[in-house]
Amino acid sequence: MDEGRGEDAAGAVSPLGALADLAGSWLARSAATPERHTGAVVADRFDRVAWHDTYEQAPALRELAAELGEHHPHADDLLTDAFLAAYKAAPRLREPTGMVPSRLVNHRIVTALLESPDFAELHRETVGDPYAAAMAVLAQGTALRRMLDDSRPARELDDRTALAARDAEDAADAVAEALRQAADGADEEGGVPGPAADAVRQAVEDARDAARRAAADAARSLAVAVPGVRAAARGAVAKSAAAARGEAALMRAWGVGSGELERMPFDERARLAERLRAGRLAEWAELIGRFRQMAAGERARKVENATGELIGVTLGDDLSRVIPSELANLGLPELRAVFAARYAAGELMLYDSQGEQATGRGAVIACVDTSHSMYEAGPGGITREAWAKACALALLDQARHAGRDFVGIVFSAADKLRVFRFPADAPTDLTRTLDFAETFLGGGTSYQRPLSAAGELLEAEFNDAARTRGDIVMLTDDDCGVTEAWMRDWNDAKRRLGFRVFGVGIGAPRVAAAGSVLAALCDNLRSVEDFTDVHAAADLFRVI
Repeated sequence: MDEGRGEDAAGAVSPLGALADLAGSWLARSAATPERHTGAVVADRFDRVAWHDTYEQAPALRELAAELGEHHPHADDLLTDAFLAAYKAAPRLREPTGMVPSRLVNHRIVTALLESPDFAELHRETVGDPYAAAMAVLAQGTALRRMLDDSRPARELDDRTALAARDAEDAADAVAEALRQAADGADEEGGVPGPAADAVRQAVEDARDAARRAAADAARSLAVAVPGVRAAARGAVAKSAAAARGEAALMRAWGVGSGELERMPFDERARLAERLRAGRLAEWAELIGRFRQMAAGERARKVENATGELIGVTLGDDLSRVIPSELANLGLPELRAVFAARYAAGELMLYDSQGEQATGRGAVIACVDTSHSMYEAGPGGITREAWAKACALALLDQARHAGRDFVGIVFSAADKLRVFRFPADAPTDLTRTLDFAETFLGGGTSYQRPLSAAGELLEAEFNDAARTRGDIVMLTDDDCGVTEAWMRDWNDAKRRLGFRVFGVGIGAPRVAAAGSVLAALCDNLRSVEDFTDVHAAADLFRVI
């Protein structure tokens, strides 16, 4: 090798191998830069499919993305992250260093959402439920917009960091290009002319400077805080948690199970939720839920063929109720004959008990008064109508669990009546349930028209299926007369079909007083004055 090879003087040459080592070490370091992501929440392809499907089904999500995107780039990535945080069972954030710099603002916002005190409560309602997760994102929309507005200075710094990162990438490309040109100009012995070698060295130095600037900008970007983001995130999560909790409670109150909701298309579920929120009885959803829970509790207490509450000792031959001292006679051979004789004579000592048992087998019919006076509110703003409808919906549940048909009759004056049928062998139609609950006719009150309609339904059931022993529940706040002829026909129908009539006087004690018309019509009658008290109807659910 000539002495001049490797010198920096004009016209000197440098070994290509040395230049390759110099540039190669830098290029290898650049190639080792970790992959950068646009999403802050780690997600697999199934999570992304859930998001894309939900996004396509939810016009409100697309509208929010378009609105935010007008002023904030990458808002669609933020909505994706907010959805995945609510949807995934165990949401996990990427390290900030693994993010594309322009998405660091999104990372800060999602971090604040996950760290909010109410996030765990929200997550219980949204995990694994694309619809609920989407509703949570929509509920956070206003706060997300505010957080993005407050993050403008941080986003500008992130953008500068992104530019610096691109400059570093361009500088690395320049190193590779300079090395290629140097290789093209090398002689047969691998010598590179001085200008080409200098170009390689300069490119490496420029790349080092660009990398240092990118690293410094990245450090500043990662360290910057966004004022107000944590407070806004707390408010957003608290609001969305309350909305999710309220909607879930509303669905439960109306008897809509989670399995049914999961099978329901997105737009249908959204329309249902809107109808429940805007319906006439939406504010009384808690009362409806309490009625249903109370009725379920009464069903759990009721045991088929149970003898009821123990009240003493009696004589008989029911071996299932023999007292222990009587059974002890069986343990003594000399007394077994005495036991057998007492058993044959029906003189064994038995536990005595009393209790009510369900005897109905035919349809359950709830006649709900919707005259003008039923709109009167009692304590807590609960109306007589609300109490009656909540009780009727619980009776619907009762009938479904017993495998009995249910009929809801909404009535007022003699010319105003609507009938809602719920056959036992068909799934409950939620739309029809809501129609029944929301129907209010107004006007006066007539007993004969709804009770006649109920009797005709039980007559038809007897003729079609030979079923008797139906139950009619009359829920009203008014007392009105009936004709003697109608009363005779009514009593004849009761004897022939074996149905029972339960009466509930709501907010008007005189309706259920002794000597009232309702008292003459009913086998079981009670009065309700406290509309917040669901237990006033508890005995109905023990015997129906």
